[in-house]
Amino acid sequence: MQEQIVHLGEFYQLDMEMAFSTQEDVFEIMEQVIYNTFTKFSSKKVAEYPFPRIPYKEAMEKYGTDKPDLRNPLIIKDVTNIFEKIDLKVFNGKIVKTITLPEGANEPRTFYDGMTDFAINECKAKGLAWIKILEDGEFQGPIAKFIDEESKKQFMIQTDTKPGDSVFFIAEHKNIVEKLAGEIRKEIGIRLDLIDKEVYKFCWIVDFPMYEINESGKLDFCHNPFSMPQGGLESLNTKSPLDILAYQYDIVCNGIELSSGAVRNHSPEIMVKAFEIAGYTEDDIKNKFSALYKAFEYGAPPHAGIAPGVDRMLMLLTEEENIREVIAFPMNSKAQDLLMNAPGIVTDKQLSEVHIKLYVKK
Repeated sequence: MQEQIVHLGEFYQLDMEMAFSTQEDVFEIMEQVIYNTFTKFSSKKVAEYPFPRIPYKEAMEKYGTDKPDLRNPLIIKDVTNIFEKIDLKVFNGKIVKTITLPEGANEPRTFYDGMTDFAINECKAKGLAWIKILEDGEFQGPIAKFIDEESKKQFMIQTDTKPGDSVFFIAEHKNIVEKLAGEIRKEIGIRLDLIDKEVYKFCWIVDFPMYEINESGKLDFCHNPFSMPQGGLESLNTKSPLDILAYQYDIVCNGIELSSGAVRNHSPEIMVKAFEIAGYTEDDIKNKFSALYKAFEYGAPPHAGIAPGVDRMLMLLTEEENIREVIAFPMNSKAQDLLMNAPGIVTDKQLSEVHIKLYVKK
């Protein structure tokens, strides 16, 4: 199933907010709801709860995405340390990831050429190296001659490969390499029909970073600025911002994110400090988030929540490839409802009734 999620207009979600709750409280309730819903409305097997908890960093390293499809058995591994000692220009100075195909040495050359074309044309990669491990332990492929015997032994131990397997190599800089490896892992799973289409597999992605360096090179919030940092105020005061994790979580099914959630930040003191690290002043918070700031001053209980998308669940249950197929009146990319001919022209009287005035530039 290809993920087609972006849509405009109405959507339905199962919204849950819990007072005096922890992350585990949310997981315990939501897992029962999700499991029972999918069991009731589908004849497919539904993986039982508790669902696996996968830290964000581990998800990116092993699957190349924070929305991993656990039906795909392929795992990404890092072999940068091995190739740091090998004079292979296309790998030098880059992070090197591998994807092992058990018994993949039996696949024809056309498969490897096809995957290389996919990496270059669809993923905008510069190339895609590969090797086959023959029955006598020798390496065969475009980069095999560069790998010395000692490195071969270390490579097979580190990647848990054996004769008869084949391996793809993705070499790029940080962040780019993870996404590339994730796309290639996904495509291999599809082309070799490795994905079990008769099961729903869920997981929680946890331990999201609180902060990241954005495209402008500045420190910014990574996920949800209103979530509680792990360690509270102490971690904000003592840790490097990029080392701070948040109580944020996503629930994922078969490679599709059903919902994000978080333990909410309920403390004005922590809120001010968290935003200060990202470059905001307390006056900025008062002006931009005044309602929330004032509410916290009166005292809010610790609380956590999540709101899985019902439309996304329906898309999975009906095995549709596009979420528009399960929405009654889907809008197009211009946010127009073509069936209802909306949006339409609004009269001055209608605008006046809702106290809206338009200022149109000449």
